[in-house]
Formats: sequence, C-alpha cells, structure tokens
Amino acid sequence: MLRNKILLAGETLIVFRENFRIALQAIRHHRLRSFLTIFIIALGITSLSGILSSIDVVKYYLQENFALMGSNTFSIQNVGLRIQVGHQKNKVKRHQNISYREALAFKNRFVFPAYISVFYTGMSGSSTVQYHEKKTDPNVLITGADENYLLTSGLELAQGRNFSQEEVKAGRYSIIIGSEIKKVLFPQLPNPVGKQITIASRKYQITGVLKEKGSAFGSSMDRSCIIPLVNFRQNFMRGSARSYRIKVSPLNPEQMDEAISEATGLFRIIRNIPPGKENDFEIEKSDKLANMLIKNIRNIRIAAIFIGLITLLGAAIGLMNIMFVSVTERTKEIGIRKALGANSRRIKQQFLTEAVLIAQTGGFLGVILGVAISYIVSLRMKTDFHIPWEWIVLSLIISFITAISSAYYPAEKAANLNPVEALRYE
Repeated sequence: MLRNKILLAGETLIVFRENFRIALQAIRHHRLRSFLTIFIIALGITSLSGILSSIDVVKYYLQENFALMGSNTFSIQNVGLRIQVGHQKNKVKRHQNISYREALAFKNRFVFPAYISVFYTGMSGSSTVQYHEKKTDPNVLITGADENYLLTSGLELAQGRNFSQEEVKAGRYSIIIGSEIKKVLFPQLPNPVGKQITIASRKYQITGVLKEKGSAFGSSMDRSCIIPLVNFRQNFMRGSARSYRIKVSPLNPEQMDEAISEATGLFRIIRNIPPGKENDFEIEKSDKLANMLIKNIRNIRIAAIFIGLITLLGAAIGLMNIMFVSVTERTKEIGIRKALGANSRRIKQQFLTEAVLIAQTGGFLGVILGVAISYIVSLRMKTDFHIPWEWIVLSLIISFITAISSAYYPAEKAANLNPVEALRYE
C-alpha cells in the first residue's frame, strides 16, 4: 500500500515537471502575447494590492496621529468637532463657555478612577521663546495646564520632571518645552533643565523637555510650551472670557463608557441642567474623528476592489483568448501526444499549468509593484510600513482563480479533441 502511494506520488511529480517544461516552452515560443497577458494581470493585481495596502497605510497614519493626541481619553468642551467628509457635514453646536470654576469643580468632585486634566491652549502662532540672543520663530504653542496634562495627552518627558501640584496651585514660573524648542535654543547643551527662558518678557525656569513626537494634522507638540494653568491665567488671560477644556483618561480603558456616563451626570449637576433638558456641553472621544475617517475609507476600498476586478476581467479574457489560440496552433501536437498514450486528463493539466504559470507570474509582479506603491505612500506620509501579508495572499489566490477560470474551457476543448482528426490537422 505504501509502495503504491510512493509510486503514485513519483508519477505525479514527473507529470507535473513535464507539464511545467512544456508550458515554459510554449511561453517562450509566444513571448509577446505571453508578456502582454502577464502585464495585464500584473496591472490588475497592482491596482488591487497596491491601493488596498495603501489604504491600510492611511489607516495606520490616522491611528498613529490620533494616538499622539492621547488615546483612550475623552474631552469635555463647549464646542463639538467640526467634521466634513465629502458632502457629509456634521452640525456643530457652540455652547456656553466652560468656566475655570466649573472645570475645577469637576476635577475635584469626579470620583471615578481616572486622570483628570484641566487646560487651555492658546497663543498659537504668535509666541516667541528666547534664551539670551537665541529666539524661536513666532509660532510656538503655549498651553496652560495642570499636573495631569501629560498623562491625559499621551506626552512623555525626555528630560526633567512634570509639574507638581504645588507648582500648579501657586502659579510658579515653571515651564516644560518641546524638543524642537530645545534644539533651537540649546543646540550645544545636552540638558537645559534649570535654565531660564523668556516668553512675553516673563522669565520661566525649565523643569522638563518633552520627547519628540512629530506633528499630528499640522499641529506639533515638539514646537510647544506648557506652563502651570494658574500662571497662564494670571499672565495671558486677564479680562478674557475663555472656555477651558477638561480631559479624562480612565485608569481602565474598558470602562470608557461608564466613565463618560459618570462625567456627563456630574457636569450636568455642576451646570445646573434640569432633568429632561439637553446637555449644554460636548463630550468628544479622542478616537471619534479617526473612526469616522476610517469608516469612510471603506468606500475607497470598495472602489479599489471594483477597479482591480475589472482589470483582472480584461486579463482573464486575454488569457482565455491566448489559450484558445494555443490549442488551435498545437492541435497536431495534442494528437501526437494522445497517440503516444496521453489521456484527456494529462492534456487538460498541460494547458491549465501553462495558464497558471502565466497568471502567477503576473500575480507576483503585481504584488511586488503593489507593495512598492504602499511603501512609497508610507514614506511620503512619514508613517511605519507594514507588509500587507493578507493582501499579498489574497492577490495570489485571485490570480490563481483567474488562471483556472480562464483556461478551463480551452483546456477542456483540447482534452476532448479526437486524436485521429487532430493528427490530420494542418
């Protein structure tokens, strides 16, 4: 029994090698039409795998950039996000400003296990930071924040320390600077912690330097400064009615919905909102915009699949035409092989092997071009590149299915030829 299985496996291998050799000879004999078919299949696979894997790169880019803003958090603010995707535009409600008293009351009374930060971001695009004769461009973002701001915003320190509660309450002239500001003001100094810099004629002592994080949608924390919120209020917000923001980061990310419910109830009490009346504030999750954009990417994915399949349909028609021509040209050869003992199954396998070889060559070429396209996209968007294994496997499966479906009928026609008539064919 085992000996018979070994003999059968050896015979199958010999037949496969013979079919593969004959297929290569046929492709070499008709180089131009084989190349054109391979090119069309490669084009379809490129459009399919290239666009789909590039869409994944865009998705990774969105996820990475929103992670820079603090993942697993939600914000309480007086205005919602203004989002427009295509012709879809959400209505933005603007409510009464969130006062410092309300924000502080929420931070003190929120008992859910979470980090709470109260902050105000302003003075963007008009601030200059100076150290002796060195100055930054007037595009530094100044944020007034408390001791929890780094935790809720996904920021880390490369050097120094965070603000203490005492520094925040006393409004000390302490400051945390971004990595880009350090490079501009202290190009030769490894550690600027303890140095004094000037903002709007006021001296601030550096307590920490942020880790480099890059930009997120045009905003860069590397080009920013953070000062205690009380100090910010005293020096930059006198006589101005501004709305503060509250950011909450639950200790357990799986309890996000419970934390939002608790926060909503507490802030309604703080703002004295009667039962049954709508909230006069907005709660926005950090990943809301990312999820909305990723959801709309599905339309692009569907269009990419449609374009790729249309191109592959053209390739399938071309491959079928080539196989019909090949059967016609090799009719006498088929008759000779049948006369020498080849059965219909062997003849069918020969032509299917030729079609699969052409299609898989085009498939491999298309995969290489598609991955190259997605790699270029990742370089342009300055995001990590992930090899799209799922799209590579799917593309090769599709090219194999294209080969079998296109060549089956011509191969069946060749297998059913009458050997006597085939030998007489000129």
